[in-house]
Amino acid sequence: MQGKHSPCSFETMNTIARRYFQDLPREVAVVTAIAFCVALGYGIVAPVLPLFAESFGVSALAASAVISLFAFMRFISATPSGWLVNKLGERWVLGVGLSMVSVSSALAGTAQTYSQLLFLRAAGGLGSAMFSVAAMSLLLHSVDPQHRGRAVSMYQSGFLFGGLAGPLVGGLVVGISIRAPFFVYSGTLMLAVCTALFTLPKMPKKAEDAQSQESEVVETMQLREALSFRAYWTAMTINLVTGMTSFGLRMTLIPLFVLEVLHKSAQTSSISFLISSVMQALLLLPVGRMIDVRGRKPALVVGCTLLTSSLLVLTASHGLGTFYLSMMLMGAAGSFLGATPSAMVGDIVKTRKGAQVVGLYQMTGDLGIIVGPMVAGYLKDSTGGYFVPFMVSVAVSAVALVMSATVNETKQKNSEEQKRESYETTSS
Repeated sequence: MQGKHSPCSFETMNTIARRYFQDLPREVAVVTAIAFCVALGYGIVAPVLPLFAESFGVSALAASAVISLFAFMRFISATPSGWLVNKLGERWVLGVGLSMVSVSSALAGTAQTYSQLLFLRAAGGLGSAMFSVAAMSLLLHSVDPQHRGRAVSMYQSGFLFGGLAGPLVGGLVVGISIRAPFFVYSGTLMLAVCTALFTLPKMPKKAEDAQSQESEVVETMQLREALSFRAYWTAMTINLVTGMTSFGLRMTLIPLFVLEVLHKSAQTSSISFLISSVMQALLLLPVGRMIDVRGRKPALVVGCTLLTSSLLVLTASHGLGTFYLSMMLMGAAGSFLGATPSAMVGDIVKTRKGAQVVGLYQMTGDLGIIVGPMVAGYLKDSTGGYFVPFMVSVAVSAVALVMSATVNETKQKNSEEQKRESYETTSS
């Protein structure tokens, strides 16, 4: 039934889109759409990856290596991808990176041996690093400081909503064949490639304006200079901690904790992950506005406080009530810590080329995802319980909290804020 009061009408959808993307450049909407396509496809293929690997008669360890190798290739390729972006531009590297993941995924669906699958997933990891560094560099380069937090939050929402929709679609696709998800994943990635190539301008508007005013070549920010800023170290540390806890710990130990300590089924784990994701989704856009209005430092402090609190509540959990509360707090922390450090990196780079700076920053997040599960698993096995790995995570999160509380604000004040501060100072 169609009509102007229909909740699913195009008018309603367009109104919502205009509201959320108001005052943001077109690049933000495009990379958000690309992020949704990427996460949707990955959410479809991720649950079947270990099963598909085991179908070649390999061990569980070898099957998990298919996932680990993808992450490892992202890790080692992040900084070189930044160099490519500085040399060739975000649009080109983004398109090539997505194409590599798309083609390698389609070929993975036709793999006849475990070795072929392993090689193709490694190639996919390389392409994924190229895409993620180029997309974040483009995003930070396209918006001004007053809209940077909201832009990054919108970009994160694309991944989040795509990740939520992926398993739902994947449940239908895998019924056709265990190989089918790879081809669907390849298709969503090719859709993202077309979106990038046909809708992204050859040069961000902000860069065009800068070049029209000056004939000078845009300066490139060197890693050495970025590493001289304490704010950059803080952003990288928080990205590392988020990778270790919100991703590494959550994916590795929490499903086992639910089974062994809470004595609940795997369905409880799925519900808790859904609760965490929904909480993060609800807060992403309001948090983006807070980051731009109140500044980066307050958002960092709130996010690290929520993360530390969630881990403390998790450590003390002996029932479903406190366990679900910890997952809600962890999801809320993710909405703050997913966008704020990235906005800080954008503040540091400013209008210069800084893809290598972005690459090293993203590299720390991948490192956390790689190291976090191994450390958590080792501590759990060596101590025979969950208290020690959970408390180590609390300590790591507390370090990030201290760093966020003592770092200087990186958001530049606009003219209106400066006038207001000057007036308040004069009045007092």
